[in-house]
Amino acid sequence: MSATKYEGREAVIAELRGSALWLKIDEDKRPNSDLTDLLREVNGDPDVRVVVLTGAAEKVFCVGGGGKGAGTSMAERDEYWFKGMQMARDVILAALDCEKPIVGRINGHAVGKGCSIALCCDVTVMAEEAKIGDTHVKVGLAAGDGGSLLWPYIVGPLLARRYLLTGDLLTGRDAERIGLVTECVPRAEIDARTEYWVGRMLEGAPAAVTMTKRALSAWVRKQAAEHMDMSLGLETLTFMTEDHREGVAALAERRAPKFAGG
Repeated sequence: MSATKYEGREAVIAELRGSALWLKIDEDKRPNSDLTDLLREVNGDPDVRVVVLTGAAEKVFCVGGGGKGAGTSMAERDEYWFKGMQMARDVILAALDCEKPIVGRINGHAVGKGCSIALCCDVTVMAEEAKIGDTHVKVGLAAGDGGSLLWPYIVGPLLARRYLLTGDLLTGRDAERIGLVTECVPRAEIDARTEYWVGRMLEGAPAAVTMTKRALSAWVRKQAAEHMDMSLGLETLTFMTEDHREGVAALAERRAPKFAGG
């Protein structure tokens, strides 16, 4: 399949390097739709055997908006949320359904939705000073766009509760320590380690790698659609609260939120 098939997307820069398709996420342009399409399309391309996900910016992998782009009128907020929730669901399902091994090059902060996208990767190489975590509760939202599905699956329910209920961020070193990412490295080494893991994924027989990934992902893929519908519904309930409005305002004003329970 021609490399040009993957080019021309507004929010994701695609580059085919041999048998590896590099997808660079442009966080400023709301990449969910483009990323979803690309992850679905690559399944039918025998020339692509590995996908690499990374951020287009030097020190940002992907960070969620926390609802701060929703507008002020009720109509604007409803439109923003309806479209955003569907896209948030689709991108996680597409990542989990991608049959090519995904290497996550976490070159910078991976927060909220960005953290969930990172956790969909099969192997993750993270810059040691970068931060990763799901901060939904800090802006008055339930962790609905993948966190409550993926954290217990990867690090177990105890650590999932510890980090999702507080919204605490982890450095690359801490994320490696608890098993949230495969490895963390100094920034100067992130490209070499990413290429190493791309090479390792290419060593195996393509069908064997694909079918092994399918088997490994069977449980979480089975749970994903039902869980995402439920958790995004809970996130929507919290989106309508005054506490969420306070969380967005506090984020914009760079201050601690004052949640009142409304």
